[in-house]
Amino acid sequence: MSDLAKRLDLNRALSVLGPFIGLILVMGLFAVLAPDRFVSAYNLKTIVTQTVIVALGAIGMTWVIIGGGIDLSVGSVIALSSVAAALFVRDGYSPAIAIVVGVVVGASVGALNGALITGLRVVPFIVTLGTMLMARGVAKWLGDEQKVDVPETWLDTVMSKNPDPSWLVLSPGVWTTLILAVVMAFALRRTVIGTHTIAVGSNEDTARLCGVRVSRVKIILYGIAGSFAGLAGVMQLGRLTVGDPTTAIGLELDIIAAVVIGGGSLSGGRGSILGSMIGAFLMAVLANGCTLTGVPNYVREILTGAIIIAAVAVDGLRQRPR
Repeated sequence: MSDLAKRLDLNRALSVLGPFIGLILVMGLFAVLAPDRFVSAYNLKTIVTQTVIVALGAIGMTWVIIGGGIDLSVGSVIALSSVAAALFVRDGYSPAIAIVVGVVVGASVGALNGALITGLRVVPFIVTLGTMLMARGVAKWLGDEQKVDVPETWLDTVMSKNPDPSWLVLSPGVWTTLILAVVMAFALRRTVIGTHTIAVGSNEDTARLCGVRVSRVKIILYGIAGSFAGLAGVMQLGRLTVGDPTTAIGLELDIIAAVVIGGGSLSGGRGSILGSMIGAFLMAVLANGCTLTGVPNYVREILTGAIIIAAVAVDGLRQRPR
């Protein structure tokens, strides 16, 4: 076997097994440090439920990163969608309408990101940094710089660790996330827009020469990311039972980290929904384990940063054959 073939095999192995190995190591560590509290069905349900917000954001972010972009506005969009949905519930509209409003608000900000990036030809980092501040400001304006209280509805149970009916085992929010992850994974690998996304992220100029409408693809990608951030905002509303314009500050870093840990390449053209879900779960396991073992928050942040650096280093190793 040639050296190139060996490196390609190593590349594939790292892509598939890397996130699983990282998750197993982290879970094994906390299982040893806190066997009674960490290793329990209740704690597992807690971790899975805590994964939902980041996982939903990571599904949309996976598409953007595979397409060669980045979106720093997702945390602010989650807050904005949470406040918008809360306002509709407070004013007497049904929770179903509030959910639609939250998703539409997120999709609108995402589409705006895509339009500005393609129209102004400004790098995604700068555009989404600007819309991150704008979305946060609008969320505070709509909420009059305070939390938006809402009456009790069935939306309050969407993130419950003890769902009703009990045969669901996990909360409706978890099942919704899993179903959407499967759908979006299929779309990424088996649809035209998925193929175009990978093509644009791998080589934008080549994709354009092949007839791919790059600008339209980018607007769709950011719209997808915004939609999932909007849904995450609705889930956050169900979890907190209030619309909070200050929620999800810095959450965009956790979402990006989940995608990178899961094998997504910041250079574009590479990533998977499954890997991002594992990355999001690993982040939740790390936070939960540190809490149970009494590890200070700053240590968790240091560990998270080290994991991100390691994931990026592995990504660089994977790209060498290319």
